[in-house]
Amino acid sequence: MKKSNKVKVYKEVESYSKFTWKTLILYIVLAAFCVIIIAPLIIVLSSSFRDPSNMTSPLKLFSQFTFESYAQAFSRMKYPKELLNSIITTAGSVAVVVFISSMAAYPISRVISKWSKAFYYFFIAGLVIPAQMVIVPIAQNFGRFGIPNSRFTPMIMFITCSLPFSVFLYAGFMKSVPKEIEEAAFLDGAGVIRRYFSVVFPLLKPATVSVIITQGMWIWNDYFFPMVFVTKSDQYSLPVGMLQFLGDSQNPAQWNVLFASCVLSAIPLIIVFAVMQKQFINGIAAGAVKG
Repeated sequence: MKKSNKVKVYKEVESYSKFTWKTLILYIVLAAFCVIIIAPLIIVLSSSFRDPSNMTSPLKLFSQFTFESYAQAFSRMKYPKELLNSIITTAGSVAVVVFISSMAAYPISRVISKWSKAFYYFFIAGLVIPAQMVIVPIAQNFGRFGIPNSRFTPMIMFITCSLPFSVFLYAGFMKSVPKEIEEAAFLDGAGVIRRYFSVVFPLLKPATVSVIITQGMWIWNDYFFPMVFVTKSDQYSLPVGMLQFLGDSQNPAQWNVLFASCVLSAIPLIIVFAVMQKQFINGIAAGAVKG
């Protein structure tokens, strides 16, 4: 073998070995990251299958298998009623957010003027103002306006807090929708409302899926607003119902029952994703390609 060929082969082997070491290190880092993420979930699942009185170390995984903690969590949470409250709150809030934010983003992205930019920055400003900072004056104003504390009151906060990000997402995505499609519909005699609902909105499916996923998961898991604005126990959502198992200074926390309630609260989201994962993945992938 010639010397030049030997040098070439040596360089290829050396580069391959370097690539292998980089890949190995990357796999190790990814495996460690997966362990860090999955380990707490396994501990929660293992502890949920224990008896409520079993307070041994949670690191002893699956040392007991019983549904007693699930039975207590199901009955004491009033799971069916709280599940219905969570579904009503989440579905209603997300539907209103999608409707309002998409319609607000339509003129913002299509009309080129200083007013459209002003409205865009008005919505974006909401991203930097946490709702927790203004919760006291908001609660006082709700009392002055006579707004009752019910399961629908937190929906007002969920909708207003979700609008800034949703408008930002829709406005950015709507710029990738060709205007020629609307112009063709305009020549066919379609008005603004018809052009929006028949032509533009169906093309916003990737952005709509992203809004449903991000805002829906946040609204489903949030306990702050329902805890503040809902006073009747029969109108609690699932996260608020879980708080009763945390205990206080006199009653210790019931960790096994709490973990079981966490699993029960996550099951509906898991079912929805399992049924609609194809639509979710396709929508996100289409949004990534368009973006």
